[in-house]
Amino acid sequence: MSIAPHQVVCLHYALSDVQQDGTQALLDDSRARQKPLEYLHGHDNILPGLERALIGKVPGDVFSATLAPSEAYGRRDEALVQWLKRDAFGGAELAPGSRFQTEGEAGPQIVTVLELEGDRVRVDLNHPLAGHTLHYRVEVLEVREATRAELAKGHPLPPGTEHAKIEDRKVL
Repeated sequence: MSIAPHQVVCLHYALSDVQQDGTQALLDDSRARQKPLEYLHGHDNILPGLERALIGKVPGDVFSATLAPSEAYGRRDEALVQWLKRDAFGGAELAPGSRFQTEGEAGPQIVTVLELEGDRVRVDLNHPLAGHTLHYRVEVLEVREATRAELAKGHPLPPGTEHAKIEDRKVL
């Protein structure tokens, strides 16, 4: 079965950041963590450029894909570097380089602390990989039809729950 929308895909990947000089710095490797990625194709669960590169692939396929910033986390936007009041972070311990995840307008957003100055905190709201060209080395392990419950949730369900019917659950 080849990868198409509404299918659950299981794969291993190695993600590298392509440097200005063309070299690559490894950022993540699912094999090293011994945890393949499982996602629901066509439901915005992975980067758009990687999802397009996977269309039509079958189990056993091994390939590489290089994603421009526009296909990954977008270009850096310097307007997203801002000063906030320290109390916006509650009692969190802050230091340059600290990262927090907050809920943004388009979903979860990573906030990176750049500097502290009195009661103000300079932050970067860009994704840490915004503006980066990314390189993936991918091995497709499995492709299967998604269950109705997975389609309703928009992502794969844990093993043992894939046949649970959402419509059978009572809403209190």
